[in-house]
Amino acid sequence: MAGRIEDYGLIGDCETAALVCRNGSIDWLCWPRFDSDACFAALLGKPEHGRWLLAPAGPVLISSRRYRGDTLILETDIETAEGAVTVIDFMPLRGQASDIVRIVEGRKGRVTMHTELVIRFGYGCSIPWVTKLEEGGIRAIAGPDMLVLRTTVPLEGKERTTVGRFEVSAGERVAFVLTYCASHMDLPKPVDPDLALEETEAFWTDWSGRCTYDGDWRDAVLRSLTVLKALTYRPTGGIVAAPTTSLPEQPGGVRNWDYRYCWLRDATITLLALMNAGYYDEADSWRAWLLRAAAGNPDQLQIMYGLAGERRLTEWEVPWLPGYEGASPVRIGNAASSQLQLDVYGEVMDALHQGRCGGLGNNEAGWALQRALIGHLENIWERPDQGIWESRGEPRNYTYSKVMAWVAVDRAVRSARRFDMEGPVAHWKGLRERIHRDICQRGFDPELGSFVQFYGAKHLDASLLLLSKVGFLPASDPRIGGTVAAIERHLVSDGFVRRYDTSESRDGLPGGEGAFLACSFWLADNYALLGRRDEARALFERLLTVRNDLGLLSEEYLPQSGRLIGNFPQAFSHVALVNTAYSLSTATDPVR
Repeated sequence: MAGRIEDYGLIGDCETAALVCRNGSIDWLCWPRFDSDACFAALLGKPEHGRWLLAPAGPVLISSRRYRGDTLILETDIETAEGAVTVIDFMPLRGQASDIVRIVEGRKGRVTMHTELVIRFGYGCSIPWVTKLEEGGIRAIAGPDMLVLRTTVPLEGKERTTVGRFEVSAGERVAFVLTYCASHMDLPKPVDPDLALEETEAFWTDWSGRCTYDGDWRDAVLRSLTVLKALTYRPTGGIVAAPTTSLPEQPGGVRNWDYRYCWLRDATITLLALMNAGYYDEADSWRAWLLRAAAGNPDQLQIMYGLAGERRLTEWEVPWLPGYEGASPVRIGNAASSQLQLDVYGEVMDALHQGRCGGLGNNEAGWALQRALIGHLENIWERPDQGIWESRGEPRNYTYSKVMAWVAVDRAVRSARRFDMEGPVAHWKGLRERIHRDICQRGFDPELGSFVQFYGAKHLDASLLLLSKVGFLPASDPRIGGTVAAIERHLVSDGFVRRYDTSESRDGLPGGEGAFLACSFWLADNYALLGRRDEARALFERLLTVRNDLGLLSEEYLPQSGRLIGNFPQAFSHVALVNTAYSLSTATDPVR
């Protein structure tokens, strides 16, 4: 059985990532990319679906873990009746191939350890052909995939599993290096574990040292930025929403989605988080990915893309995986990629505007694309869509979608003025006013004193917390205060914010989910904008306590049980943390 979501730590090489449980089992890994088939899928099933266990053979008395400094090197201290060891897990930045390095370091006494390697390509279904290497270790091949494990520990096959048992005394080090490459290639060259550790530590230490944020929550911000960097696909600059698929939004539920792709919706908040912390190279790479992905005919703009901008993200279900704690189906791909979601036009336009404001420079090809997007948006902004939460119910005139259509036109006007970009500014201003008027007339309910989820509804939606942050109305406008108050009454549970009431919104799925962590950070932002800064800080610091012991956040949280839920770690949650910390530290205007 998989561990609790909060029991996992993240290691990665900025092209893929693995989840390591407290018990020493790597239960999730897709190789060679984030969106490749998993070779360890026990997270969504059982050990027989693939994992790599490295742990003491006997009972564990005490166990604790941490990241080494400001790196992504995971260290787990373990004490047994025999002695104590530290297990060091990391993925070096990719060279010839992709590697996971695991080092067991003896600290006290003599500890008997064991390893159990269950390789199952194809999301747990393909059993490889395993052969021993003359120099020690094994090679496993199935179809196009090959894994090579090198170690001095004697290994043997047992019931289609590779096992080994060894002892580590104080001062001794035993290393394992697991390498992925295509099966038609020659064996990859051996990796020196100690040199790889040294180089990996140097890379992350240097990267973390560039962070310019120096506010009250530097450690939390830097850890979140490290997670964001780890979720970056280094060859293209794209950033995945999470390294996992189908971790449920409700225990045992069906709201299980594949998040191993790049959402346009994350564009603005990601750019701001990176630029505010001084990471302009990463921000520029993300903007370049955004421009490449969005390029083409404007009416073919998607809400998400693959790591290199791939458009075909066909959704299918994995019948042989029972799902995390029985939550099924397990989904690969994401059908929401074909939905109309008007808000992404605003996100793209805002991200490119903020990039210019942040000093990333003008891009004429980018401006030509923006003009084309605005021309297309003018023809479709009145259409109903699936909304920010990617409803699988009928399309509606979602208020937030219309607001972001307004943002798209507003940023076109702002960019043309500030950067002397050519465009029909007078016409855009008229369109901007028309959209604004439509939203205020049809998206606001005077009886509730609040904006509503969609035109004509009485429902609320946490995305409405972004209206002031994107500059649609100032926080001093009573309609903003009324909306915040209504959300506090109807969507806040034990201090945490739900996206919307799934029992009344008819989104095409059974009701029920946890509190959405990004929305809870947005509420703290609104408290700050409304002058309620003590409440903002209190909520923010409470949200920090939700992180696991390594500082990681999932998509959602269950206040009743105190458990993280949803895909993990979630970029959207960590970016929201960074931006809220920055806002509380600087009290800057949300719109440049």
